[in-house]
Amino acid sequence: CRSWGVGSQLRASGVEPSQRPPCCSHFAAARNLPKTDNAAPEDESGLLTVPDGWKEPPFTREDNPKGLLEESSFATLFPKYREAYLKECWPLVQKALNEHHINAVLDLIEGSMTVSTTKKTFDPYIIIRARDLIKLIARSVPFEQSVRVLEDDIACDIIKIGSLVRNRERFIKRRQRLIGPNGSTLKALEILTSCYIMVQGNTVSALGPFNGLKEVRKVVLDTMKNIHPIYNIKAKQAEAINKRQEERNKAFIPPKEKPVVKPRKTTTETKIDIDAIKEKIKKAKKKKLGALPEEEVKLKIAAGEKKKKPSLKL
Repeated sequence: CRSWGVGSQLRASGVEPSQRPPCCSHFAAARNLPKTDNAAPEDESGLLTVPDGWKEPPFTREDNPKGLLEESSFATLFPKYREAYLKECWPLVQKALNEHHINAVLDLIEGSMTVSTTKKTFDPYIIIRARDLIKLIARSVPFEQSVRVLEDDIACDIIKIGSLVRNRERFIKRRQRLIGPNGSTLKALEILTSCYIMVQGNTVSALGPFNGLKEVRKVVLDTMKNIHPIYNIKAKQAEAINKRQEERNKAFIPPKEKPVVKPRKTTTETKIDIDAIKEKIKKAKKKKLGALPEEEVKLKIAAGEKKKKPSLKL
């Protein structure tokens, strides 16, 4: 309103604030807000981390006895070379999803997989996990690994790396650098992050705990930015060794005992010698920088008088 000049026209016409447009009332409310100090934002990394040993209780039918109101479904396409494998493992996929009351359909004509909820489905998030399951199978992850995504403490991450490097030859070299000779770099990364990693085409599929997935994504993106994965692996390995060493030290080295400090006895009555303070103040006033004390001055004066006195001659 201020930029359009509408506010001044409304004030001149005598329109009450309650009858002004919403934008005018918004500026007025913002003007009346109390000013607060620009405090630095608190570090929320500690609030977002899950403590060690924490396990979420499983979601049961008692938590949602009435089930879901609407049917949800997800579909994904798969490449032609995965058709033979999917024919073999699809009965296992259906068996795993039927335990959670999820319906799975394989369409070989269209080349798609579909998962949908049923009337018996009680967990609202299981359909998202079923969607991740068919995505992982389509990205060449074996069924034995991809079925773990149905567990509560396991998640997946599909990282797209095809558009990160323009030159095709450079992209292939960096992707091979991530895998390493005979897959050694990828195996070391799997051991350190406790994740299963599959590099296929233009994507990297990772499956494991949440903290491990974060590390995997960082290493993959850094590799595509021409940072060798061995640097991240070495840093991660050093952290694991230090953590293991601290755990061993806790078992053998006793904790340091804090020295016991005896509290001082506080006297309720404190006597102040006023006369002594007054004398100190007088001495400080009389004393000058570099001056001799009074006793030495008197002795020197007496010595000088003796020299001046004439000696009596007999």
